[in-house]
Amino acid sequence: MEATLTKRTPLYNKHVEAGAKIVPFAGYDMPVSYTGINAEHEAVRTAVGMFDVSHMGEFIVKGTSALDLIQRVTSNDASKLIDGKVQYSCLPNSNGGIIDDLLVYRMSEEEYMLVVNASNIDKDWDWIGSQNTGGVELKNISDKTALLAVQGPKATAALQKLTDVDLAGLEYYSFVRGTMAGFDNVIISATGYTGAGGFELYIKNENAEALWDAVMEAGKEFGIALAGLGCRDTLRLEMGFCLYGNDIDDTTSPIEAGLGWITKFTKEFTASDIIQGHKTNGTGRKLVGFTVEERAIPRHDYEVCDADGRVIGKVTSGTQSPSLKLPIGMAYVETAFSKVDSEIYIKVRDKLSKAKVVKAPFYKAN
Repeated sequence: MEATLTKRTPLYNKHVEAGAKIVPFAGYDMPVSYTGINAEHEAVRTAVGMFDVSHMGEFIVKGTSALDLIQRVTSNDASKLIDGKVQYSCLPNSNGGIIDDLLVYRMSEEEYMLVVNASNIDKDWDWIGSQNTGGVELKNISDKTALLAVQGPKATAALQKLTDVDLAGLEYYSFVRGTMAGFDNVIISATGYTGAGGFELYIKNENAEALWDAVMEAGKEFGIALAGLGCRDTLRLEMGFCLYGNDIDDTTSPIEAGLGWITKFTKEFTASDIIQGHKTNGTGRKLVGFTVEERAIPRHDYEVCDADGRVIGKVTSGTQSPSLKLPIGMAYVETAFSKVDSEIYIKVRDKLSKAKVVKAPFYKAN
């Protein structure tokens, strides 16, 4: 059998030089950690950390019917966007499940950029292409585009040394094109997946290493740390942000996943009638956040039970929260157990550990 080759981002050599622990993730060789997940997590929460997320996918959608196509394939209302704004959305499938969650960037009235998950690039590209009946120009720039996420409360001060863009004035879910570290036409956005503030920098592959070095140099005085996918996961989980493949997938409805806020029925989109039914009639299960009241760490696929040991759901994400020093997680549970403060039990190594449903985010910045 022929081995499947994993891809490498343009920053792969930087990770090797830094002594990263590299693992296969979404078809790429990616750094899971450098000095340790907890230390990197702490650096992002209190100072500044830099992630290589160049494995993410980017599609350009262009033409007079660009908005029409986006409106038909995404659940949120992209007509509300103005130039320089970003929207979180999802691509529903024909059964009302989620093909992917994504970001929609409005570059201009007739040009948008979609940012999708690495593991779903081909799936998303094929789906959007199959819905493109209006001759919209689609371009997959994923393999040409590097993406750095510079996150943390000191990210603004560190990056401000490298640009004349007023970073402090860049609102959440906004972006600009500007010069960064001498490179023109860098997309600088403020969406974040850590809850710690910061920016994403989209740049051509050939300039990625030089930008990486410039950011590390600029961040030195602020205690910048390299951060891997391990702490990216603990950071996003503390915020209650969904991870595709864990908390949402082709079988989950946006309504049961708590994503009703990005599902707008002011327009028709794929399976909007089915998803409207989920909203009107309710769903049998819901995605909830929970904290475990014992020293037991919940993991993906662990069973969730009621007090009598009856299985009522399944853990989708779980960890020992580095910031809160307690076990946290997300799970789909029967709707009757989804209210805040509901008592549930997580089955950890055949033992039922008491847990409580809580409202996300788990971590709240001071």
